[in-house]
Amino acid sequence: MTKPPLTLFLAAPNGFCAGVDRAIKIVEMAIEKWGAPIYVRHEIVHNKFVVDGLRDKGAVFVEELEDCPDDRPVIFSAHGVAKAVPAEASRREMVYVDATCPLVSKVHIEAERHFADGLQMVMIGHAGHPETIGTMGQLPDGEVLLVETAEDVASLSPRNPDRLAYITQTTLSVDDTAGIVAALNARFPKIVGPHKEDICYATTNRQEAVKAVAPKVQALLVIGAPNSSNSRRLVEVARANGCDYSMLVQRATEIDWRAIEGVSAVGLTAGASAPQVLVDEVINAFRDRYEVTLDLVETAQENIEFKVPRVLREPA
Repeated sequence: MTKPPLTLFLAAPNGFCAGVDRAIKIVEMAIEKWGAPIYVRHEIVHNKFVVDGLRDKGAVFVEELEDCPDDRPVIFSAHGVAKAVPAEASRREMVYVDATCPLVSKVHIEAERHFADGLQMVMIGHAGHPETIGTMGQLPDGEVLLVETAEDVASLSPRNPDRLAYITQTTLSVDDTAGIVAALNARFPKIVGPHKEDICYATTNRQEAVKAVAPKVQALLVIGAPNSSNSRRLVEVARANGCDYSMLVQRATEIDWRAIEGVSAVGLTAGASAPQVLVDEVINAFRDRYEVTLDLVETAQENIEFKVPRVLREPA
C-alpha cells in the first residue's frame, strides 16, 4: 500500500537555545565534578524528556531549597530565582551553582538599575511562572507590578505614574507584548523601557519562523512541554498567523493522526527546551505514515553560546 504524499515544513531555528544548552551542561558537569546526587531546584528546563534524562544520571529535582540537604551541591534552574534563594543557600553554607540564563540575568540587572534610580517596575509576564517569580524577587515587595495583558494596564496603581520603568519575561509572544507596551506608553508617557528588547533572541527567532510556516500548512505541531512558556506561545503565534490547527505535543506518541488525516502540508517546530532527538522522532513518525518531502523554512541562524560558571571549569 503506497503512503500518501505530505510536505513537512520544518521551521528553523527550532529546539534548544543557548541558555537551555548551558543549563543542561551545568547539571551534567556538576554530576561529573561532585558525583551524584546533585540537587536541582525546580526543573532545570521545562522538558520532561530532558529532566528524566538528567534524573537518570543522578540529578534530584526539588521545588524548594528546604528540600535539599546542606552537604550536597544544588543548582538553580535556567528560569532564575528570587534573591532570597541564593542568600538562604549562602546562610546554610551550601555549594550552589546558578544556571539562570544570562538573558534572564540581564533583565534582573536592568530591574535593579531602575530600582536604584528610584523607579517602580512594571513587569510584563505570566503570574506563577518561575521566571516571573524570580525576576519580581530581585526587588523588595511592592516594587514590581505585574501585568499579563493590555487590559491589565488600566488597573495599575503605581506609586508615582511619572517614575516607572517596564521589563518583560523573556519568553513572551512578541506581538502580544508589543500591544501591552503600547498600552503602557499610552497611559504612562514617561515610562522607561529596556535599552534592548527583553524578549530573548531565541523566542523571537522561533516565533518569526512559525509566522513564515503557518500560512503554508493545514496543521502545525510544536514539540514542547505544557509548562513551557515559549512553546505555548509558538502554538498561539501559529494560530494567529493562519494555521487554526496548531497543537503542542511532547513526543511523537501524542500526535493525533486522525485529526490531521487528509492534510498535505504540516508545519513542525520545537520550543527552546526541546532536544533535537524529539524533532527527529516526530519526523520519523511522519515518514512511517507518509511519503515525506522535508522543506526547511529558515528565517535566522543562531551561533550564540554561553559559558558555564567558572566553578565547573575548575578541577574538583
